[in-house]
Amino acid sequence: MKSTSISSFQLIFVILVIGGLIALALGGYLAPVIRVVLDPFVSVQTWISTRYQTIQDYITAPQDIIRLRTRNLELEAEVSRLQSEIIDLKQQIVETRILSALVEFARIHPEYRYVAASAIGQDPSPFVKYVIINRGSDDDLRRGMPVVTQQGLVGRIAAVTSSAARVQLITDPASSINVKLEPSGAQAVLLGSFTGDLSLEMIPQSASVQIGDLVLTSGLGGNFPGDILVGQITSVRRRETDLSQTAVVQPVVDFSKLQIMLIITNFRPLDIGPLVPTPAAP
Repeated sequence: MKSTSISSFQLIFVILVIGGLIALALGGYLAPVIRVVLDPFVSVQTWISTRYQTIQDYITAPQDIIRLRTRNLELEAEVSRLQSEIIDLKQQIVETRILSALVEFARIHPEYRYVAASAIGQDPSPFVKYVIINRGSDDDLRRGMPVVTQQGLVGRIAAVTSSAARVQLITDPASSINVKLEPSGAQAVLLGSFTGDLSLEMIPQSASVQIGDLVLTSGLGGNFPGDILVGQITSVRRRETDLSQTAVVQPVVDFSKLQIMLIITNFRPLDIGPLVPTPAAP
């Protein structure tokens, strides 16, 4: 009986102690004690967690690096593909604009028949100015046919094979074209050069020539149709002691960006070579 009373007393004491501790804890009186008791455990736990994370990073880092490198290569390949598509689209836009302009040129000049051709190369010699196009005698091209773009005169066909042709540019040093000036109507000769510059020779001294005047083919000599735009005068040289004036011409065609051209197929240059008399029959 006595033993039972002691056990009950101990239980009540424990309950009271626990209740008191709870009350003190809720009141915040045990916070310093709890901090002192728990801080070492928290420090140990933090140290273990940090070391564990370091070991885990060390183990998984190579896999992460490989994964990132693989992803980086995939993204670089995707960027390259998109850049190629952008370049292709830009090229298509440029070609569409050129073709549209060529169609407009052909509409303005319905008297001509045309064959479109693309530039596929150029003569490597620095002393001549030629481009190679992807059309030839199979497309009814012949030597001497004029070549134009939507901007103006390019040159004329100098040589032909079955599937390609060589175009002599108006900037070629051997090129010589009869032209007229607008608005004065004066006649002159347009010459190419080794540097690719264009010059006008044999302009009459009496002609009123100004910077900005247009240069067009005159049709004289039979080598080119008339009224095809060639360029614009950028400077004039006139001296009283000379027999004629000279000028420098800026071509309207950008020869560094030749892509698509039109060949006028229903124009045949005139053969004005000397006539050889037929020997009389005996």
